[in-house]
Amino acid sequence: MKAHFLYFLLIINAITLAAQDSKLTHQTEPLSIGEKVTLRSNILKENRVLNIYLPHGYDATGNTSYPVIYLLDGSIDEDFIHISGLVQFGSFSWINILPQSIVVGISNIDRKKDFTWPSKSKLDQDEFPTSGHSTPFINFIDKEVQPYIDNNYNTSKTKTLIGQSLGGLLASEILFKNPDMFDNYVIISPSLWWDDQSLYNDTPKSYTGQKSIYIAVGNEGARAKEAMQRFYDKLVALNTGNTKLYFKFFEKQDHGDVLHLAVYDAFEKIFKKEDQKK
Repeated sequence: MKAHFLYFLLIINAITLAAQDSKLTHQTEPLSIGEKVTLRSNILKENRVLNIYLPHGYDATGNTSYPVIYLLDGSIDEDFIHISGLVQFGSFSWINILPQSIVVGISNIDRKKDFTWPSKSKLDQDEFPTSGHSTPFINFIDKEVQPYIDNNYNTSKTKTLIGQSLGGLLASEILFKNPDMFDNYVIISPSLWWDDQSLYNDTPKSYTGQKSIYIAVGNEGARAKEAMQRFYDKLVALNTGNTKLYFKFFEKQDHGDVLHLAVYDAFEKIFKKEDQKK
């Protein structure tokens, strides 16, 4: 009987403690990894959102300057969170494959419009009726986004561009037509089929500074791999010795899941010091 009574007391005590725990006071507050900026673009005649990741310890009044990684498809519900996480992880002191960096995610409104030049293909025109406006979007990045970031954040001169799929197509167009906009290009599974592969007929504009160009593709079929190999060979033929060029085929990934491994590999190859690569 006494044992039953003690067991009953233990149950009552447990219930009482649980009730007390449920009444614990708590406080919540927003969790932030950076800032959201809405710019009024005079070039595009619309508001555009930039999502900005700031490195741990970033001090707007300090003297430390940071490289900037510009990310196409940079909306919160697209690639901004994932790539910012890779940048944070890669810049940890015990990982150290890239320096602490600012990430600028350029949010989309209509990526089919902004990431493509006018196509002569009737199929492209029918499937992408709003397409063909990459020129003003590139000018927006060059004349409005980059100056805004440089004027309002502690930036160094090193600028990197990341683009995948249609974003990779736009990154390729910038590399060919206005290469000095960025120092490093990370181009993943670009949609080189656009406009009947007309990009292959263009000759990239020359540049004098050092460039790092990383291109990658997943296992997306023989035609995609051949297109990327052709793209790589074209860049190799035009290399005047001031370019570090990398090409990676990810056999176990496809178009949908190649991004993260490719970006991590790009960071290792582009930023990691030579003595760390051994």
